[in-house]
Amino acid sequence: MPEARSALPSSSSNSTVVRSDSPSSVAKGAGSAKYSAAHHSHDDARPSSDESPLLNHGPHHNQDLGHGNEVGPSAGFWSCTINLANTILGTGMLAMPGALAAVGLLLGSFMIVFSACASGLGLYFLSRSASKTQGRSASFFACSKLTYPWAAVIFDGAIAIKCFGVGISYLIIIGDLMPGVVKSLSAMAFMAAGGDGTGEMDPALWFLIDRRFWITIFMGIITPLSFLKKLDSLKATSALALSAVVYLVFIVIYYYTNPEQPLPPKEDIELVRISTQFLTTLPIFVFAFTCHQNIFSVYNELTDNGQSMLNRIITSSIGSAVVVYHIIGVLGYLTFGSSVGGNIIQMYNSSLLVTIGRIAIVILVLFSFPLQCHPCRACLDKVLFAIGEYWDSTRFGKKGAYNSLAAEDDDHSALAHSQTSTTIAQDDHGGPATQISELKFNIMTVAILLGSYIIAITVSELELVLSLVGSTGSTAISFILPGTFYYKLHANAPWDIRKVLSVCLAVYGWLVMVICLSANIRRIVHG
Repeated sequence: MPEARSALPSSSSNSTVVRSDSPSSVAKGAGSAKYSAAHHSHDDARPSSDESPLLNHGPHHNQDLGHGNEVGPSAGFWSCTINLANTILGTGMLAMPGALAAVGLLLGSFMIVFSACASGLGLYFLSRSASKTQGRSASFFACSKLTYPWAAVIFDGAIAIKCFGVGISYLIIIGDLMPGVVKSLSAMAFMAAGGDGTGEMDPALWFLIDRRFWITIFMGIITPLSFLKKLDSLKATSALALSAVVYLVFIVIYYYTNPEQPLPPKEDIELVRISTQFLTTLPIFVFAFTCHQNIFSVYNELTDNGQSMLNRIITSSIGSAVVVYHIIGVLGYLTFGSSVGGNIIQMYNSSLLVTIGRIAIVILVLFSFPLQCHPCRACLDKVLFAIGEYWDSTRFGKKGAYNSLAAEDDDHSALAHSQTSTTIAQDDHGGPATQISELKFNIMTVAILLGSYIIAITVSELELVLSLVGSTGSTAISFILPGTFYYKLHANAPWDIRKVLSVCLAVYGWLVMVICLSANIRRIVHG
């Protein structure tokens, strides 16, 4: 179906808009007609059973994914489960003990399970929405084109905010951990030289324990990696992430069973704590289970992408995260009580065991930052392009209707008129990617890096950043978009439990965003 495929370009959250400086109205009309035909054919052809493959060509169909060659899906259950789990298990696990301390042990455990269920429901709705897109080109963009074309730029903005915030949290973690690593290594050096390990560093080397110094130093490593146009380190970072997670779990269990100091008294451990702090902590639980930007990659690359297989992957990845968060959160809270901080690995005294763990996490976030910069830059390009299109359509008294997706209604027309972008290779979700002009690419990358650096050296509270990201970008892509996509795509279908849950999930997302974001802003303003 070449016509249908061109009507639904598979631009994902990690790809950019193909710019057309002067697309003709005829081309736009043709693109709209192709979109309408593709949309109706999908509604008629797609199977609705959870046991049936989501592709109308069957699970083993080879399809052109943008390289100009026939490329078949090759991912299996374990690879998809590990990659999705690694997306979930990131900086959120470091803040989990502090989150439980803020709301209480029982309420915190309940919020872990509840957030996991809500996140899993969002993943399910996105996987069902993916079945309405063409072939293996599912993405937030493709789903938005089938539902709310005018809001596609808003969706990209939410994803950009989420990725930008995660990148900032990585820099904060580096700034938090590296001074402790230096102190630990310094003490070990004194002991190796025959000292007792209590020697102090030379005051002239004060900068080695300054968090801003280490953020600046590591920015020198992150910057060239962030300018790479193609990132092919998924396997390496996944393996590193898994080892860092396992090692952190080991540290938490070890120091709970072999505490360095007496465990806090029972009265210091609250089972349920109700306060306004719950509103600023709730987004941390939301953030901790956000992996929805990668579910489309799973759908596009999975050999057998039937709903039953996707449900197994979603359940396995979310379930493993629940176990890890409970171990780290509960044991971390029981170890330190109400004095636990926003970064659990920073709470332990320096030792070889802890130092290795800190270094592992630093390396993990170091190489993960460019993986957040890449989609952030791509989504920012879409937002800027849409702003430019809107400006062109309204200035000097122009009456033309604005549509942020109009430039992509006809790929061939857009390519013919493009002065800034050309189609290349394939994006992170299996769709045709685009290359931004060198000047625009460099400006956006510098802006992302500079913005992340300034905020990271200014803000030292990891939980504050996670709360802000969780109440904005994470809430949007975890709850609001999955719920609204599913409801819109099934608007004419009879009401059933899934349709009701999709509305409830979207409403819950809006409530979390409005209430929790307001609480966090109030916290920032009033302290």
